[in-house]
Amino acid sequence: MGRGDLTDKEWARLKRHLPESGKRGGRWASHRRVINGILYRNRTGVPWRDLPARFGKWKTVYERHRRWSADGTWDKIFAAVLAHADAEGRIDWSMVSVDSTSCRAHQHAAGARKTTARVPGKRRLPRQHRPDEGLGRSRGGLTCKIHLVGEGGRRPLALLLTPGQWHDAPQFIPVMERIRVGRLGGGHPRTRPDHLGGDKAYSSRRNRRYLRRRQIKHTIPEPKNQRANRRSRGSKGGRPSGFDKTIYKRRNEVERTINGLKNSRAVATRYDKRAYVFHGTVTVAAIRLWLRP
Repeated sequence: MGRGDLTDKEWARLKRHLPESGKRGGRWASHRRVINGILYRNRTGVPWRDLPARFGKWKTVYERHRRWSADGTWDKIFAAVLAHADAEGRIDWSMVSVDSTSCRAHQHAAGARKTTARVPGKRRLPRQHRPDEGLGRSRGGLTCKIHLVGEGGRRPLALLLTPGQWHDAPQFIPVMERIRVGRLGGGHPRTRPDHLGGDKAYSSRRNRRYLRRRQIKHTIPEPKNQRANRRSRGSKGGRPSGFDKTIYKRRNEVERTINGLKNSRAVATRYDKRAYVFHGTVTVAAIRLWLRP
């Protein structure tokens, strides 16, 4: 076993969620060896062609990752891992935080083909396809932004990719809607945390109405301009939003979640041209965090 490869305990947790091999088209290469190759590339950020020979053909590793990113297999594995983690009581629902982080895009991440991306061997669009490929241009160059919801144990519950210049507040509801942790015994998936935290970027009437409608307790500070605007309207401005400094201190947990994701160099710097492939790369990094004890 090489450095960064799946341990036996991690593999035991993961293999029950993997698709079966040996179907039409020939027997797949070893799942464990290929996934170790994907993890190696995630951790080091090397080009696919430079993968060590112990992982087999680089094309096999790349195509497996691209196919599973396109058809939603990585998303299904992530959902299954979350469901088992929740059944084992490893998800801390007491405080869930939302935040985002920008990733600088490498020059090789630009220049995707103008033709519409397709799931390999099928006509439908990839599950996480974006026409803009999730790339935005700013003074710093090409960037991509990862919006995520992290639980109290410093691991992600939901992920969303956008161009780097997109603001956080409009993406709050879309990323919250992606929290769906299934129950092994059946029933509706869990979608609501006990408490939610966020910084000033997420303070808006729309977001607060959404949280109140779903009866989610939250701690989001109100910016000075919003406080001044509310006071200027008198009684029509509504009541001031509550803010608990003690609870807000736990918002550092989502920052540490981002730090854990960006320990993977292929996440900290985007090398993938297609948005759905980069989403798969980030999802693999999230799965690895959940596999660790």
